[in-house]
Amino acid sequence: MSDLEVQAELAAHSSQSRQAGPARRLGVAEGAAGVFALFLLVAAVAPTLLAPGDPLHIDPLSAFQSPNFAHGFGTDESGRDIYTRVVHGTQYSLVIGATATVIGLGLGIVLGTLAGMLGRVVDFTVNRFLEVLFAFPGLLLALLFIVIFGPGVATATIAVGLSTAPGYARIIRAQLRTVRSAAFVEAATVLGRTRWQVLLRHILPNTLAPLFVLATLGIGQAIVWAATLSYLGLGAEPPTAEWGAMLSAGRTYITSAWWMSFFPGLFIVLTAVTATVLGRSIDRRMRHA
Repeated sequence: MSDLEVQAELAAHSSQSRQAGPARRLGVAEGAAGVFALFLLVAAVAPTLLAPGDPLHIDPLSAFQSPNFAHGFGTDESGRDIYTRVVHGTQYSLVIGATATVIGLGLGIVLGTLAGMLGRVVDFTVNRFLEVLFAFPGLLLALLFIVIFGPGVATATIAVGLSTAPGYARIIRAQLRTVRSAAFVEAATVLGRTRWQVLLRHILPNTLAPLFVLATLGIGQAIVWAATLSYLGLGAEPPTAEWGAMLSAGRTYITSAWWMSFFPGLFIVLTAVTATVLGRSIDRRMRHA
């Protein structure tokens, strides 16, 4: 084979690899979107279609059954059906994750906008406040909030939202300062628009566009953190059909009834991974749009 033929073959192989790369990424993105949509569907229709039974129903005679035809995911120490509880837990976990993300993003938008638009003094003050919050790891900040206000689902949700707000605020502040120096913003200012008109009509719409990506990534993170707090006994408490609480209840029987921890843990991982892959795929498409 001549050198030209070898080079031509290598070039063809390289071209096929470049074409296969985007196709492969597209397939992963579509798969992640499909799985995430499935989770949303499960959360929406679980009580009526997929698992119409009561997730808190006790049947002592059926306790500690391993996965079988009657109980696909097995039963727990009180004979409750793990499948029913996991399916109903999808609704709990997604609502907690979405609510915590909305809280974090909302607070991040407020702090980031204040820091980026109201002058050096406000910017300095907000940045020092964010640095204080950043001194605490996110989960530790959530634990501190729960210690002050007490455990519970609502408290854990707010705690997770507050712990993610500093990161969102930093991203929004940086994005806002970049957009503020754009030519179309300067043109709007020259045309006599007020500061608030420029902010609401030009800066915020272009600043908040990437927030959909942040929200998608944030839901997965919030679900994991909320499950962690429940596992520690600071969020949802057993026998609530919430994945973290189910993990907490199953840790005592991990060697004898592995299915009690395996299935809720599996769904936590699947949801977090799916949200992360979907968020990164959306971010990649927005960057190359």
